[in-house]
Amino acid sequence: MLAIFKREFKSYFISPIGYIFLAAFTFFEAMFFSLLYASGSTQIQYIITSISSVVVFALPILTMKMLSEDRRQKVDQVLLTAPISVTAIVMGKLLASLAVFMLAFAPTLIFQIIVSTLATTNWLNFLYCLFGVMLLGAAMISIGMFISSLTESSVVAAILTIVVNFIVMMATSFASTLSSELLTKVAESISFIDRFSNFSSSTLSIADIVYFLSITVVFVFLSVRSVERRRWA
Repeated sequence: MLAIFKREFKSYFISPIGYIFLAAFTFFEAMFFSLLYASGSTQIQYIITSISSVVVFALPILTMKMLSEDRRQKVDQVLLTAPISVTAIVMGKLLASLAVFMLAFAPTLIFQIIVSTLATTNWLNFLYCLFGVMLLGAAMISIGMFISSLTESSVVAAILTIVVNFIVMMATSFASTLSSELLTKVAESISFIDRFSNFSSSTLSIADIVYFLSITVVFVFLSVRSVERRRWA
């Protein structure tokens, strides 16, 4: 799994993908920090919350080629015949994407250090929000990875991932348009943004942690099954 992790992590920076992804996040984080600093607020976790909307459109850049590119170039045939389990392959790819994703939030740590030298800040709240965005990222990456495993086209994978990301993030907004009370409750319960907002407000909720971990586990399992299906095809 470590070899897969290293291979995938390096691949993001061999191509422009990793640099574009990090540059986009750095731009928006710097913009939000300038606004926050101008307002006199010391709550850096609000930057993480604000940029969560960018994740919907930026994250597919990382996930669109995770499995589809290997399938298109027939590299997956080499991986599937190697002495390594499919689970290790999938987990290596997931962790590599998650590492790049979390690297994009490194500037917020610098912002937190800067603000803490000028005013009193709550590091626990900041780290808890950072933990929350890691769980959010893991869940959304696992979804994108599963979608990537279903097609050879990276473009198709990216578009489908954006659509699914938008739905799960904004499910609460759609809930108000539903006439069924049951469907409304379901939509509200699966909303990623509502559950993530608890991390930014420093509300400890085991249910939210378990929810994001469960989503990650389920879609990792589905990705493994999707790859294994090609192995035996």
